[in-house]
Amino acid sequence: MIRVASYNMRKAIGTDRRRRPERTLEVLCELDADVIALQEADRRFGSRASAIPLDLIEQYSDYKPVPFEARDGSIGWHGNALLVKKAVEIVHREMLHLPSLEPRGAVLADLRVHGEDLRVVGMHLDLSGLWRRRQAHRILACIQHRETAMPAVVMGDLNEWSAHGGCLREFAHHLHFANCGRSFHTRRPVVQLDRIMVTPELGIADAGVHQSAASRKASDHYPVWAVLERRS
Repeated sequence: MIRVASYNMRKAIGTDRRRRPERTLEVLCELDADVIALQEADRRFGSRASAIPLDLIEQYSDYKPVPFEARDGSIGWHGNALLVKKAVEIVHREMLHLPSLEPRGAVLADLRVHGEDLRVVGMHLDLSGLWRRRQAHRILACIQHRETAMPAVVMGDLNEWSAHGGCLREFAHHLHFANCGRSFHTRRPVVQLDRIMVTPELGIADAGVHQSAASRKASDHYPVWAVLERRS
């Protein structure tokens, strides 16, 4: 069993408009996932340093960031980041350029989790439906046409308000969706913007939205999670 999660952490700014990285880290520790895809993980301006200081992650959690950016203090690529448990082996990682009018990207990592190989893509798609569909095609191509094949999980904030259309239709041709539930807005969850999807080699044993006292205030999105198992 591998537990994964996705969280738009809104640069550690909560619904009370306060930047409290220790509160965001509390939510991440509550999730206790082997792999977490983060969106809006870095500050927007300046050096774009991690919204959660790296020393906090190191000292007060069992996570380590997958290194993507060369800039000191940054853990993301266009705000996308991956955190993994310290025991997880990082075999390969790369940044994916996505077609867009505004800067957008995704992150990919090949991991070894509990002795199993797993490819993970974290993403935050465009506000425009046309660009979301193009970005979906790009992400699917990246996991389908690789030299080494392995089970994959694709997760993040899709910005897709439709229940079945738009980019969801593109992903559904190739991936299975975890039934996590409505994650946005934390004051009144009405839509599933945050999604976890897997290739057919993986089964979904359980899934849900993580609601707690901390997660209700830490962001305008709830985290979503899923427990995955290799199909025999």
